[in-house]
Amino acid sequence: MAQQIRLEVVTPTGAVVNDDVDIVNAPGYGGDFGVLANHAPFLSTIKIGLLSYEQGKKRENLMISGGFCEVSNNKITFLVESAEFGTKIDVDRAMKAKERAEKRLAQAAQKSESINRARAEAALQRAMARIKASKAM
Repeated sequence: MAQQIRLEVVTPTGAVVNDDVDIVNAPGYGGDFGVLANHAPFLSTIKIGLLSYEQGKKRENLMISGGFCEVSNNKITFLVESAEFGTKIDVDRAMKAKERAEKRLAQAAQKSESINRARAEAALQRAMARIKASKAM
């Protein structure tokens, strides 16, 4: 058996994942990155996107939104605003949220309504990450 790394994903409501895994792939602001056992220590900011990890032949996907990651002492810890397993995502709801966000951004582009562009863009990113996490099985 190959060496593993301890993965912890924590949200304000508590731990979502606490397990030994083979590899972790995550969306950093500087670009996506992968971490294996015995990785060099580092810190990274995390953007909205898909976090995936593997245990043997099993792969899990989570939609995560904003936070931080620390790799140290053969452990990777994510402190994120939210995390949802791809298998538990309501795809229809995510598609509707995506459509609403796209509509708000189109309205903001036309300046027909006072829309908070940053909030609409974040909503669109979250919806797209949920869709991707649900289909990345």
